Amino acid sequence: MTQSNSRRSFLRKVSLGTMAVSGGIGLAGCGGDGAPIDVRFMHGVASGDPLADRVILWSRVSTTSTEDIEVTWFVSEDSDFRTVIASGSMTTGTARDHTVKVDATGLSANRGYYYRFQCFGVASPTGRTRTLGIGNLNQVKLAVFSCSNYPAGYFNVYAEAAKHNDIDVALHLGDYIYEYAKDGYASDDAATLGRVSLPANEIITLTDYRRRHAQYRSDPDLQNVHARLPFITVWDDHEFANDAWRDGAQNHDPAIEGLFIARRQMAMQAYHEWMPIRLPDASRPDRIYRSFDFGNLLSLHMLDTRVVGRDKQLNFANYIGANGAFNATALAADLANPSRQLMGTEQTSWLQGQMTRSKATWQLLGQQVLMGRMNIPAPLVLQTISFSAYTVLATKAQTAPADLTPAELKILSQPAIPYNLDAWDGYQAARETVLGMATTLNKNLVVLAGDTHNAWASDLADLSGQAVGVEFGVSSVTSPGFETVFPNENPAAVAGGLTQIIGPLQYAETASRGFMVVVVTPAETRAEYHYVSTVKSRTYTAAVGKIIKTLPGPGNRKLVAA
Repeated sequence: MTQSNSRRSFLRKVSLGTMAVSGGIGLAGCGGDGAPIDVRFMHGVASGDPLADRVILWSRVSTTSTEDIEVTWFVSEDSDFRTVIASGSMTTGTARDHTVKVDATGLSANRGYYYRFQCFGVASPTGRTRTLGIGNLNQVKLAVFSCSNYPAGYFNVYAEAAKHNDIDVALHLGDYIYEYAKDGYASDDAATLGRVSLPANEIITLTDYRRRHAQYRSDPDLQNVHARLPFITVWDDHEFANDAWRDGAQNHDPAIEGLFIARRQMAMQAYHEWMPIRLPDASRPDRIYRSFDFGNLLSLHMLDTRVVGRDKQLNFANYIGANGAFNATALAADLANPSRQLMGTEQTSWLQGQMTRSKATWQLLGQQVLMGRMNIPAPLVLQTISFSAYTVLATKAQTAPADLTPAELKILSQPAIPYNLDAWDGYQAARETVLGMATTLNKNLVVLAGDTHNAWASDLADLSGQAVGVEFGVSSVTSPGFETVFPNENPAAVAGGLTQIIGPLQYAETASRGFMVVVVTPAETRAEYHYVSTVKSRTYTAAVGKIIKTLPGPGNRKLVAA
């Protein structure tokens, strides 16, 4: 039987509803040359970038065949696929790493659907997805993730989020994969956990990036959460290389690893192959900033603060003199440079246009790095003193200032500086531009951030002190947080101290892995911080650590207790 005859027979059986389809792995029919062809859907299914009438559907065919393969997809109103309301087919092959990605159109708004793929009589697992609502919506729930490092631990955070049946959409704010070699960052327990990175080297080539994506997608918890929720994603640095910017990265050596632009292009190709993301412009794979309207309730603007327009990060080392003194004046001048870009002028203009056109109650920015002002004493940033020792000095300054020694006075006299120059703190003019947009347009601004592996909630104000909005920063799926930066400190004391030192910071949790559920209604936007007890064992417990919210309107736009 030829491939075409097999396919016609298969489609006829499907149209008549007579074919029973299994949900997994098996040997399928015949290939084009009449030889058996091994077809599997080993990496599950995913959906993403939902709109009111369409959604991206994704899967991958695992096969030893090097020929192009035709894959059929189905969308149904029921899990048994008795009522198929959309279907089609596409051809995949080695040129796209056998991934399958289609834009399923003609769907109804605010509706849940089931979908699956089939190839040579073998069916993928069934996935659930949902379109966006239109009109006056009463509520939207978003699950928010960041920083999922495979060798650092199990994806219990994904497993926990998948248990929630009332989430509309999941957001992943970047560091979906990590690029390091098998003995790289946070890999100390990888062998014990059975999660050693593949390939073993730091990923640089297209084949490397594809293989790393494939390893992450082999995880059952990651597959499960993708099968249950549509995802809206953006990349951060580790989809490319650590602390990436427009023309380079901290751990990219052009002399050994070639041009960064070539590495960036290969990483982007693998990302678009493996992620359920819709390109606004297919000719520009680096342009992933895009908006999603959830009726009149909220407009979600997903930004790229990483590679499309970012200037190179400043470096604290360049402000330390030969005598060891820190030149805070020079740093402040460079931070205030109005020409420093984080998003780039094109994306900034686009964001202003999107926010201007939006009539929604809330404007959410889904992006990578912290926008809140995170200034802490320079000795802590430069790690010349421990957190607890500095706290003792600060207490002494309040209770017995006359007893301070000259050395202690010198430590306490050092200025507060940004703790992370990779964040918006390192691009202060760019931050003022965005905050100015929201103020001028009279928008209710909520910023979502990842990257730091810790949980935060901050008030956002411009340089004049005017309240503009709030920021909710999510912890990581597995990557370790400040508990490794201050290993001998009490995490609760660190978090409490930070909220005292940093004026805009209203909440911090610096030792737990987790995710956020962001609940948006016309009356409020609320962040629920969910944590798991461990990522080093598949047995864990989960708890809600904090709930904090903001209210709309010019007199509000700051954090209040829920």
